[in-house]
Parts: sequence; C-alpha cells; structure tokens
Amino acid sequence: MDYHLDAKGVSNSIYPCPVEYTATDPAGNRIDFTNYYMRYNGKPYYAISGEMHFSRIEARFLEDEIIKMKMAGITMISTYLFWIHHEEIKGSFDWSGNKNLREFLRLCKKQNIFVLLRVGPFSHGECRNGGFPDWLFGVPFDIRSNDEEYLFYVKRYFDEIGKQVKGYMFKDGGPVVSVQLENEYEHASSPWEPTTENSGEWTPSGNDGPSHFKKLKELALDAGLTAPLYSTTAWGGACAPVEEVMPLWGGYPFWPWIFYGDDIKEHPATTEFIYKDFHNNSAPKYYNFDPLYPPEDFPFICCEMGGGMACFYRYRFKLPWVSVEALANIKAASGCNFLGYYMYHGGTNPKGVKVPYLNECALPKVSYDYQAAIGEYGQIRESFKRSKLLHYFYKDFEDVFCDTKTVLPAGAELLKPEDTETLRYAARINNGAGFLFLNNYQDHIETKAKNDFSVTVDLSDGIIRLPQEGSLSLEKDATAVLPLNQNLDGVPIRYATVQPITRLQNGDEIWYFFYRIKGMRAEICAGENGIIQFNDDTTQKAVINGKDGKKINLCVLSEKDSLRFWRIKSPGGDSAFLCDQTLLDDAGNLRIESIGCESGEIAVFPVRENITVNDTLYKAKSNDSIFSYFDIVYGKNMVALSWEDASSKAKDTDGVLRRPVIGSPITSTKVVNARAKIKIEPASFDGCKQVLLRLNYAGDIGYAYTDTELISDNFCNGGTWEFGLKAYQAEVLEKGIHIYVSPPQKGRQNSQRFGNGCPVCGIR
Repeated sequence: MDYHLDAKGVSNSIYPCPVEYTATDPAGNRIDFTNYYMRYNGKPYYAISGEMHFSRIEARFLEDEIIKMKMAGITMISTYLFWIHHEEIKGSFDWSGNKNLREFLRLCKKQNIFVLLRVGPFSHGECRNGGFPDWLFGVPFDIRSNDEEYLFYVKRYFDEIGKQVKGYMFKDGGPVVSVQLENEYEHASSPWEPTTENSGEWTPSGNDGPSHFKKLKELALDAGLTAPLYSTTAWGGACAPVEEVMPLWGGYPFWPWIFYGDDIKEHPATTEFIYKDFHNNSAPKYYNFDPLYPPEDFPFICCEMGGGMACFYRYRFKLPWVSVEALANIKAASGCNFLGYYMYHGGTNPKGVKVPYLNECALPKVSYDYQAAIGEYGQIRESFKRSKLLHYFYKDFEDVFCDTKTVLPAGAELLKPEDTETLRYAARINNGAGFLFLNNYQDHIETKAKNDFSVTVDLSDGIIRLPQEGSLSLEKDATAVLPLNQNLDGVPIRYATVQPITRLQNGDEIWYFFYRIKGMRAEICAGENGIIQFNDDTTQKAVINGKDGKKINLCVLSEKDSLRFWRIKSPGGDSAFLCDQTLLDDAGNLRIESIGCESGEIAVFPVRENITVNDTLYKAKSNDSIFSYFDIVYGKNMVALSWEDASSKAKDTDGVLRRPVIGSPITSTKVVNARAKIKIEPASFDGCKQVLLRLNYAGDIGYAYTDTELISDNFCNGGTWEFGLKAYQAEVLEKGIHIYVSPPQKGRQNSQRFGNGCPVCGIR
C-alpha cells in the first residue's frame, strides 16, 4: 500500500517568542526563545529534560546518577523541591544528606548539565500531601491562594531555597535555567495524608488565577530565584498565564489515577501515540492540549512525557519499554523541540521525622522506582537504551531539525487509537528537507507488523518515494525517523531507510552513525553515490565521496548493536562504544558499572591500541574498519545468600494444616501470609558499589525489613522486585532481611508464592 504526504511549499516562520524569556550569564552566554525553540547564543538548541529528584537519591551515588543522565543524551535535569522534605517540622529547615540542594546544583554545574528547578510550593510528584508539610493541614487560611498568611510561609520557604541556590542561577554562571511555579494550578491536587484515608479530603487546587502566579513570581524574584525561564504545567485547563510563565505540556499513556474509584474497570487506549500538530493555530483541539494562547507564537515544551509510570495500588502493570521511545518519536514529530520526561530516573522516598513515610498513600511507602529509564538504584532499562538513540539524533541534528514544522497526512485528525491497521506517519519539513516519522506502537492494544507499504512525500523539488523501488516493512511496536533531502557534509542524502544517531568527527575523518529499523530493509540513497544497500542485520560501513574528494563514512548498526551504542562528544575528538553494561564518562575517565556480569567485550571507535577503563589499561585484541575490541574485567558480581521459609501456618476448611512452600502456590483454601528470612554472606558486600536483591513473587504487596525498619516495598505486578542493600549493610549482616508478602486481595488473579530462587547481584 502506498501512503502519501503533501509537503510542497512548506517553510517555517521563525520569530521571537512574544513574551521575552531570556538571560545572559557572566561569560556572555545567552538563552532566549523563538516561537519554535530555545536558542543558546543565537543558535537552535534542542533541549532534552529528564526528571530526577535529588532528595530521592542516595547522596553518595548522586554524581554517578547525574552522569548517567548525561550519557543518555539528557541536557537538562528537572527536579521537584518537596516542601515537606525540607520543612517537615514548622520553622526547622533540613538541607542535609540526600536533601542537599546546593550539593546537587554543584554537581550539575561540574557535569555541565542545566537544571529546571520546580519549586512549587505545591509540587505533587506522589509526595505526601503533594509536598505540603502536614502542619499546613487545618490552618486558619487558604493554601494555594493569595491569602497573606499562606504567602508569608511561602516567602519564608522561597527565601530558604534562595540561600541554597545562591551563585548557581544561570545569571551567576550556574546551571539553573528555569524555575517552575506551582503545578497543575486550578486543575489537580492531592490527598491530605493526615486525614483518614476514606474521608476523601484533598488539598485545594487553587482559584486565584493569574494573580497567584504574579505573587509567586514576585516572591521567587525577591528570594533570588532569577532565571531565563519561568514555567508551569498547563494541561487539563490548568491556569498558565503566558505573561508570567511559559505553559508546559506532557502526556502519559498509563493513567493509574483513573482507578481511584470503582467506576472504571478497564484502561482505555489513549491518543498519545497518534501524530498531531501542536504548533498550528488552525489545528483541531487535542486531548490534554488546550492552550489559551496562539500555539504558533510559543514553543511547544514538554515537562511530563511518560518516561515511566508508577504502579498505584489499584492499577498495576509492567511498563512496555518501547513506549518511552515511541512517545519521544511522537512528541518531536508533533512539533516539540524541548522534550521533558517524568520520570527519567526513579528514586526512594526519604523517611520522615514526625511521620515515617513521606509518600502518597496510593503508592508504595518507600519505593519510587516509577519503572523509569534509570531505576531506583541506578539500573539501566531498555527504555534508556532506546530513547538515548533519539536524544543523540535530536541534539546532533538540532541546527536542521528545530526549524522544521509538522506536516500531517490528510485525515490524520480522524485516526482513532483503536485503528492499528492504518500506518501512522508524519513529517517535519522546512524548505524541501526534513524527516519522515513512523510509529507502530499503541498503548493498551496489540499491534502487528506493517508489511509491503511505501510512503511518497511531495516536496518543493520533487517527489521522494520511500523506498525508490519495492516496499517497506515495520515490526510491531517499532518506530522510525528517516531523513529526507539531508546534506551530510556536502553529500546529499535523498532519503534513507535507516535512522540517524549521531555525527562524530576525529581529526579530518567524519562519520555518520545510523541504525536499522526493526523489520525494515536498510538503504541510503546518496546522490551521485547512488543507492547503498545494507543487506543483512550486521553492523556495516560504507564510504561515500564528499566535497573536494573528502570521504564520508556511513556506519549502519545492527539492531543489537544500536542498543549497546554510547557516544561521547569532546573537544579532543569524538568517540563511540558498544557496551552491554553502563558506561560512565567522568571528565574523560571511563568507568563501566556492571550488574550480574563479571567481564565482557566492548567495542571502541575510533580504532585504537589500548584503553583505560576503571583505572585499568587494556590492549585491543582485534580491530575492524570501525571498532577496536577489548575484553574488560568488571570484577565479582554474584554474591552468596541463604534463606529459610518463615511463613505462618494456616488451617483450611478440612482441618488439615498446610505450610506454604517457597516457590510453590499455596494449596490451602485459606490464603495466608508468606515470609522468608534471608541471610547475606559478609564477603558479598566487598568491592561492590551496590548489592541488589532481586525477588520474583506473587501476592499483593511485598515488604522488606531489616528487623523493624522497612527498607523497600513493592506492589506485585508480575515483574521482578529489586532493591538495594548497601545502605543497610551493618543491619543486614547482623540480623538479615525479613521478606513479608501479603496475600492477594479479592479479585486479584495472582497466586501467593515466591518465584524460583532469589538472585542477588552486586553493582561494580
């Protein structure tokens, strides 16, 4: 089947954003905004923000976790400040340990990554009371309002934040480039946790409109929170006055909050994976995008795309990792030049002083893993590996990508999420050049492979058919971004059916890396060089002729190698790696963090004789025309444990006592609690950065205790429960770990049992 897209005469009009969001740092670096994108020193800047909450990260690991965000291609870290984390006791502020905002900003500055500071005062983030301290419950004034007594405490809080960020705002040469005020104002709120759960008391959502933002901004400026950009979340009809703040957007394909009541039984398919045009005054109104400003005048900025999603008690699921990549594809194609994920890094809720747990009651008390691209304990998920490739591409091609505008096929507004037969496609085009986007993923519905199709794009200089001859295929859940009329250092690329990743340069050598799209034949139509085909799913190289006889190297990665690909940009020369484990580049010092793997092979570009990893020098064992190959020793990973069944006995209806067996379903007609006592051998902690306990189980909720302290909890969703032990090493060695699993509740199908075994791995 042939699909068609009319992009003739498409050119984009770029002009300054009507509201001036700008600032200059002491070195003369300037940030400002056009109607389409952020600019840095007058050039297009494709921003990629990932949410990570410093107060939910163990302080000793914080710098490594910031580096992981950078390695993913994240250019900005967005973080909430939760008021209750810092002033749980009225008048007593805590910025120590994991709550050390100033140290977080110092590390971000050191690692050269921008910060988006979300100061609230209402934040939400599944924090207790949406981040409000308990002492604000029942006060004789209205919170989230212009009430003078409320603003007195907000001012005091903002002033304390101001002391912590002094010297770290962009104007001072620091990393903070944005301050978010409030969150979902006049749209959403959170439960008041001091009340009885079934009383249904929620924090106010606010009702003072734009005047409240004016007040909050005045308080922020008085406190020294001066930034190029002030923002707030705008979806759901939330108040977001552009004269005070930039409206920010997002989108989640998984909605646990709709199951607070009993009226909804099944999650609907969402429109998140249908291409739209978020930058067109004449476009139809879209779900969750209802701007009160002309959308062509302001950039479409996301701050909360689903980089994961937490399991709520009433709705549990295993996040499809491909959904994160697909969402980044959809949002960019639909006009976004400023991606923002929530969350990109999971975390652990800190313990309270007056109350033990500072979470919202619908979620686990301790864990805030969020099934994020980077897990609660720094685990790298497949969503990290997939989204990373898009981040590299958007950033490396920002000069040509940011100026393009969305072009949708005729009838795109009629497409329903339940329609998995019609090909989903769109383009970003400017003056006859751009990129074609394809998507074959849909949440909550099973998709199937698309076979024997082509896409014809009408451009100003003629028609491009992809492919020129024959047809394409796209596997289920796969996405693609394909170049149209791009110029690679003087070499015209008419089209490619492989996705660009990055441009790397070492000396005079220029390399472009691409990767194969799952299910799609790989070819590049390269002007006078003709059509170059890559016929099997292996990593391959082609050399084409550029200007003045310059050779341009094209490397097409296999699907497997693309998920192992890391790139590092540096003034001394760019490099790339194929590595299954987590690669960290700390100012040129390479480290590999491994889980469950004592050694492995890595490939290094450009070809070299030796490399230093984890402070050890290695010599290459072989080379090819692209990479050198090294065998790297990571060190000990698997550690020793023992466990015993400590489950209680139960008496069933026939009077026979049955004891649950670890690893087997309970056969008793009376469901009982399952318990296990786990002992870790002392040597297991030696030479490890972290020790992860991995549990497969079935039940309702899993709890892990060291004696009487809850260190992790998990809502059973059929996946593996992972949690770290290093912070509790002394207690674990002295008393072991007590695992407690509550039985399934009525209506739940999972049996109460532990899975096969209980592997423990050390992160090196």
